[in-house]
Amino acid sequence: MNNRRTSIEVIADMLRLGEAGKTEIMYSVNMSYSQIQKYLGFLISHGFIDRLEAGNPTVTYQVTESGMSLLRSIDTVLEVLEFEEADF
Repeated sequence: MNNRRTSIEVIADMLRLGEAGKTEIMYSVNMSYSQIQKYLGFLISHGFIDRLEAGNPTVTYQVTESGMSLLRSIDTVLEVLEFEEADF
């Protein structure tokens, strides 16, 4: 069986962090710098994460209300799919 995460699972893992710096996200989600850049760009452009300037050069990323709503939706879908897989 393939244990690779889908993009949706990666996004959910990132959103679960709440607020974190780029390095913490990379290590927590277990992704490369270039992958994190791509996902952060997507999440920021869609309003799911805000980029916060915490000082020079400190930047953190914080999940928005819209991001929390997306996370709840993803978790619901993943629960349903997990339940459905048990039927196979």
